[in-house]
Amino acid sequence: MEKVLLMFPLLILTIFSVPCNCESLYPHYYRESCPLAEEIVRQNMASVLYRDPLMAAPLLRLHFHDCFVLGCDASVLLDDTLDIVSEKQATPNKNSLRGFEVIDQIKVALEEVCPLTVSCADILALVARDAVELRGGPGWEVELGRRDSLEASFSGANQFIPAPNFTLEQLIANFNSHGLDIQDLVALSGGHTIGRSRCLSFRSRIYNPQTYEEQKYYDRSYVFRRTLSSICPESGRDNGLAPLDFKTSRRFDNQYYHNILEGKGLLESDGALVSEDPDGDVVKLVWAYALSQPLFFRDFVSSIIKMGSINVLTGDDGEIRRNCRFINL
Repeated sequence: MEKVLLMFPLLILTIFSVPCNCESLYPHYYRESCPLAEEIVRQNMASVLYRDPLMAAPLLRLHFHDCFVLGCDASVLLDDTLDIVSEKQATPNKNSLRGFEVIDQIKVALEEVCPLTVSCADILALVARDAVELRGGPGWEVELGRRDSLEASFSGANQFIPAPNFTLEQLIANFNSHGLDIQDLVALSGGHTIGRSRCLSFRSRIYNPQTYEEQKYYDRSYVFRRTLSSICPESGRDNGLAPLDFKTSRRFDNQYYHNILEGKGLLESDGALVSEDPDGDVVKLVWAYALSQPLFFRDFVSSIIKMGSINVLTGDDGEIRRNCRFINL
């Protein structure tokens, strides 16, 4: 496997620092044990995204899908074994998650410099930060010190990862179950400012408006839906891809919120933030983030740090894996 440690000019971006609510995690955790850890991750990410800017979104998504199942413990990275059924095969992840080879590449580089020191869970958190920052978004000090899970949860991946057709009520309940509130929901949904989605995930967004409010919302985006229908017919082409943000799909910004206010959110769950709460706190947050990118950046940073502390393993719990795909023997 190629080890990438090339220097690359890094973007100069605003750095936000928000304290973590988890006492076990703190910035610069590897200052003594592996002082080059964050730089190794950053330089690998810079090289990867220089070659393929579209990799930023799936690498950010890995952190989300990891934290929503068992907690932020790198369980999503485990492959099938005799004792483990991989989360990669669960419905929200199969034929959808990617970027695992980038995590492998970074882990190999770290193991050569600092064997059995930097956890795969911390790599996911660092990669998520760098994916955002290197595509024009905010930077932040990542709280570190997670350890890696000894198990995966195939059933948990099917149960706890929000579906693209979730209603607003379902989204709020799902986030609440992970200790995340409405502000976290709206801010973290802004991650859809980058990336793409499969036709299978947004077909119902085009053809099946359900309620009067949803119909009004859909009517505002008739031309947009016609564009989507050329990518995604009523049947077939399940793996056809469309950008989550048609205007600035490779840049992390607040365009997502403008899109959903105009009826141009790709997923049903995107539209639900506006169509199902036309006068409530959720749509007020959507408007606030549409009007102020700095506010969105600030709240996104706060929420992703909060999410990154969900059910973390620290101390003697779990382990530091040699290979992110398998538990140590």
